[in-house]
Amino acid sequence: MSSIGDRVIAVMRKRGMAQKTLAEHTQMTPDAMSRALRGQRGFAAVELADIARALDEDVYYLITGELDPVRLNFAARHRFDHETKTRSVDGLEEDRDVLIKIQTAFNLAGELSATSKLPADPAKFREILGPGFVERFADKLEVLGVDVVVLSELTTAYSFTVTGRKVIAVNGSGNWFNENWSIAHELAHHALGHEDVRPCSDKVDVFEAKANNFAAQLLLPEESMRAFDWQSTLCNDLADFLWESGVSTGTVKARLNKLGIVPSHEISAALELKTQGVLRKYWSKSRHVQGPDKITDRMARASARCFPTWLRSAHLQRIESGKLNKSYLAWMLGTDEAELEVPDPAPMTPIEGDELLSLLR
Repeated sequence: MSSIGDRVIAVMRKRGMAQKTLAEHTQMTPDAMSRALRGQRGFAAVELADIARALDEDVYYLITGELDPVRLNFAARHRFDHETKTRSVDGLEEDRDVLIKIQTAFNLAGELSATSKLPADPAKFREILGPGFVERFADKLEVLGVDVVVLSELTTAYSFTVTGRKVIAVNGSGNWFNENWSIAHELAHHALGHEDVRPCSDKVDVFEAKANNFAAQLLLPEESMRAFDWQSTLCNDLADFLWESGVSTGTVKARLNKLGIVPSHEISAALELKTQGVLRKYWSKSRHVQGPDKITDRMARASARCFPTWLRSAHLQRIESGKLNKSYLAWMLGTDEAELEVPDPAPMTPIEGDELLSLLR
């Protein structure tokens, strides 16, 4: 049976980190690190915490040799540094508490039904979601059993599973075309079976490339791209295309390059502009004097706090039955707990044993 030292050594090798470098990330001297790895001394709790953080490994695994049964494994949108050829999730540490809170909100809803297997083919997804799905992307996915959470507190997008439920969490910035891409990208991780896609993962580049390809085929399928006349089309037609596809000018430009399609000089110049700029300047529906501003309306909806309808209802039912207080429902709704009016609850029911354990997980 392997020891803690053996597991630390194995992870060090996997991460390509030298023993001396690992010691520098902890409060241990190189000699103390060497003796602990050989089993000649034990590891203190704070030392193991530092080691786990430096190696980007779960401390539960280092101690037990098993995966933590309650650990939240997720895939995350990465930032790619072209100079160093490395990926990172800059806001991961500040997002982690929010992700755990989302996980807890799902667990507190009671027994969850697992979602069915998703198709791995973007074309099949387009068929299921139907035309114009980007307008109500999150609502369409909820019908398929994929739960989308939108929160301004997050810095990027994540996908993870809670007791069989597939969850996508995205940053509610109001940038609707980036939100659509993030949802499509994280949906790919679910459909393709990717989990725990951390920056240090040896499969991160492969998984990220596959997720990006899936998102591109879902939002900008090759047949649609080739059917569009990129040489003769006008900028107002490009604006219509951006609106209907729900993507940015940068995404379209990258897709054209990938497919080897050369647009006209006029369209190439327009694609160098910000997405909102193209829509404001060329999209005819944005220039109506009367009626609501559709661009602003879509931005507002993309920034709105969002949790699945069924999840909010489940919390309300458990509050009414006396099994929950209203703190998490208030958080999901983005309101103060004291100001949230709910039906008078029954007396709180003590929760023990297996039910308590399931809620904590």
